[in-house]
Amino acid sequence: MAEESIIEINNASVYQKNNLILSNINVKINKGEFVYLIGKTGMGKSSLLKVLYADLPLITGDLKVAGYDLKDIKNKEIPFLRRKIGIVFQDFQLLIDRSVNDNLLFVLKATGWKDPEAIRLCIQEVLDKVGVGAKGLKMPHQLSGGEQQRVVIARALLNDPDIILADEPTGNLDPETSEGIMQLLFDISKSGRAVLMATHDYSLFEKFPSRTLKCENGSVIELKNHYFHENSISIN
Repeated sequence: MAEESIIEINNASVYQKNNLILSNINVKINKGEFVYLIGKTGMGKSSLLKVLYADLPLITGDLKVAGYDLKDIKNKEIPFLRRKIGIVFQDFQLLIDRSVNDNLLFVLKATGWKDPEAIRLCIQEVLDKVGVGAKGLKMPHQLSGGEQQRVVIARALLNDPDIILADEPTGNLDPETSEGIMQLLFDISKSGRAVLMATHDYSLFEKFPSRTLKCENGSVIELKNHYFHENSISIN
C-alpha cells in the first residue's frame, strides 16, 4: 500500500511581511511520520510552521495540508483546517486563570462542541492519553513544566487532528522531562498522526532518531546519515 501524504509542499516560498525567508521548498510528509525541523534561530522554522497552519499566507508555490489547498484557501475554511492540526508551543500558552479542564473546555467550545457529556469524556480521554488524567482540577501554576506541556499536547489532540506541529516543545524543560515529552510525541506519531517538530536541541536526536529537515541559507534541505554534535552538524 502506498504511503499517504498529509503535507505536500512544492516550490513554495515563505515570506515574513515582505522579506523572503525560505524559497523553493519541496517537502512531503506522510501520515504517521515523525519529522524534525532544525536550524539556527531566525532561519525560518517557526515561519514555515505558521504557513502550514495558515497564520502566514502562502505567496508562491503549492501547499496541501490535511486535504486543504493553502494556495486557494478561503478565510472561512481556515478554522476547519486548524481542526486538523494540533499545535504545541514552547511557552505552553495555557490560560492561567482557569483549571486544566477549563482550558480544554475553552478549546472545545470554540470549535463547536456542545454536548456536555461528550465534552467531559473527550477531556478525560486526552488527559489520560498524555499521562495527566488526575490533574484536571489543578490550575496551571500548580503543575510542573513537564505536566503543563503534557496538558498542551492534550489540548492539541482534542479535535483528533491529522497533524501535530510542535515548536520547540522541550525548550523550557529539563533533559529527563524532555525525554518523556519526546516519547509521548513519538507514540502519537505511531497512532497515525504526522508530527513535525521544530527544535535546536540536538541531544534528543540520538535517543529519538528520525527523519530530519534543516532550514539553512534560505532553503529547506533533508539531512542524510547525519551525526549531531552540540553546536555543529556534519553530514556524510
